[in-house]
Amino acid sequence: MRLAVFGATGGTGLQLLRQGLDLAHEVTAVVRDAARLPADLRARLDVVEADIMDPAAIAPAVKGRDAVLSAMGSRDRGPTTVHSASITAIMSAMSRSGARRLLMVSAGGLEADAGDGPFTRYVLKPFVVQRLFRSTYADLAEAERLIRAGDLDWTIVRPARLTDAPRTNRYRTAMDLSVRGGMSTTRADLADCMLELIGDRTSIHHVVSVAS
Repeated sequence: MRLAVFGATGGTGLQLLRQGLDLAHEVTAVVRDAARLPADLRARLDVVEADIMDPAAIAPAVKGRDAVLSAMGSRDRGPTTVHSASITAIMSAMSRSGARRLLMVSAGGLEADAGDGPFTRYVLKPFVVQRLFRSTYADLAEAERLIRAGDLDWTIVRPARLTDAPRTNRYRTAMDLSVRGGMSTTRADLADCMLELIGDRTSIHHVVSVAS
């Protein structure tokens, strides 16, 4: 498959690039600065340097792609529009170019639901996690709202707390619910899950939670 990856220089983005290449996909990394990509990857990728917030600039990078994967993220806890602004630009570029399949990384802490245990649902998420990441989650919620309002073949992927531990190959998923007892997700597992979901038509227009 031909894939375009946004947020490609982050922890999850790099995992998407490496695992996508290992699976023999044709991978395009859309970045502001190609120098931030590891040298061993640059030679194997189609790299597009562009203003990620500019739909016209990134439209060529998503044209003809079988799937577009967004692993965009903010590096601080202050007010941000990174998620909502980037997904707006990506969706606009996809609409211009005719690309349809979109997967976006969100966050498991964004919503407490019946999939969580009582402590997580009624204490940990609402009184700790959601307060700690208030600004980031507000932006993620807006990004999710924008995706749901669009007409693309989207899947929102919500990992638990992300770690840089190795791939476990035994992660759990849940559709439209949190993963019970899912306290962390390795970035390697998250990337594996997203790549698997590309061809899973049952995940379209759904939220998939994932935990290692």
